[in-house]
Amino acid sequence: MKNDADSDLARLRAIIRTFVDERDWDQFHTPKNLASALTVEAAELLEHFQWLKDGRPEELGEAKLLEVRHEMADVLVYLVRLADKLDVDLFAAVEEKMVLNRAKYPAEQVRGDARKYHEYKDRGEA
Repeated sequence: MKNDADSDLARLRAIIRTFVDERDWDQFHTPKNLASALTVEAAELLEHFQWLKDGRPEELGEAKLLEVRHEMADVLVYLVRLADKLDVDLFAAVEEKMVLNRAKYPAEQVRGDARKYHEYKDRGEA
């Protein structure tokens, strides 16, 4: 059964496909190029937070928050496009990954602690 999030991703994919097709850019959208572009956009997103104390909305301000919003959109566009080119169902991939994460980070053992899973294992806590 399809849910709202899945259909929202499908709508995004269609919007992006149309945009790309109208510009004849599919020829440039190899998985490698899309992964590279995704990384560049993620770095541009991070740049807005550089040197801030914690990057909360009030620290960013309205103008910077709008720029962050647009960078987030760029990251999502490239991620959705990459998934489209590799025929990856992002919704299913997130569901699969959450199962793995739940096994790595059991809530009863990690609640309120930001250590990586291997740090629990190294200390015999997991």
